[in-house]
Amino acid sequence: MTIERVLILGIGNTLLSDEGIGIHLVTAMQKKTGDIPGVTYMDGGTLSFTLAEPIADADGLIVVDAARMKQPPGALQVFRNDAMDRYLSGNRSSVHEVSLGDLLDIARLSETLPAERCLVGIEPKELDWGESLSDAVAPTVDQGIEEIISILKEWGIFS
Repeated sequence: MTIERVLILGIGNTLLSDEGIGIHLVTAMQKKTGDIPGVTYMDGGTLSFTLAEPIADADGLIVVDAARMKQPPGALQVFRNDAMDRYLSGNRSSVHEVSLGDLLDIARLSETLPAERCLVGIEPKELDWGESLSDAVAPTVDQGIEEIISILKEWGIFS
């Protein structure tokens, strides 16, 4: 299948320090790369059912979020397709209205699950009140942008 429409979705709460890494990273990437044909950048906030439609419209989905992976703060890991599904399954605690797993289940049930999907997870350090990223996590923004560009190149979206 050809990937023509990609949704890059940053999720999190920018008022809770590293919890907002997904939104900070996606915003920085959009500023750095500008518009890329076929790519939609979206601030998914703390998730809601309203994201089901944009996810369903995408052939490729890249989600950026703080993720507990038992790694040092700032560690980045990419979970692709089934690995993403496995990571999201189970009893993951979430402060969000709905979970990312719920949204993917909706897409799966409606047969609109993006053919390619990735979770770019970044281990947080601070989840307390604060509008900026911790010193341990802030440098990961550039690494995350490079990872996403690499994925877009693999999918034939970015050259």
